[in-house]
Amino acid sequence: MRLFVALDLPFALRQQLALLAGRGIPGARWVPAENYHLTLRFIGEIQAWQAEEIDHALAGLRAPGFALTLAGVGTFSKGGRSTQLWAGVERCPPLDHLRAKIETTLQRAGLPPERRRFAPHVTLARLDNAPEAKLAAFLQGHNLFRADPVPVAHFTLFSSLLGKEQAVYTPEVEYALG
Repeated sequence: MRLFVALDLPFALRQQLALLAGRGIPGARWVPAENYHLTLRFIGEIQAWQAEEIDHALAGLRAPGFALTLAGVGTFSKGGRSTQLWAGVERCPPLDHLRAKIETTLQRAGLPPERRRFAPHVTLARLDNAPEAKLAAFLQGHNLFRADPVPVAHFTLFSSLLGKEQAVYTPEVEYALG
């Protein structure tokens, strides 16, 4: 079982993000709107008994709800090549607080610490040798992207099934904030 913890995005916000997706970037594999989410913690492959322990641990987590705002676009790079195109997330203390509580909770449940720095984003496309000039034009054309704030009232434990074309993400359990 492959798991991650994320914020599931409301339908209207997914539709707004989908309007950013396009054809003009060769080598871009656009993420389908139903797969848009904000990862709070990637867990990875685990056994069923561990999933149960993780569920119990996350169910005990308490944190306030908050408003989430997406703004801007950008890329992640590896080895000098852009690998991911994303919509940005405005940092806010409640988001960072929730992320930290999830991390602490999962470590107490026996998972190793997350090694990557938290960079909140929503992946729009995965890139394979996309021309940098096309990416630069996309970024320039969409750098003022801003969505209206959306209320966040829960976070979700997802399972992920990797497929040939795309991954299938299934919400397993929702945990209320409040």
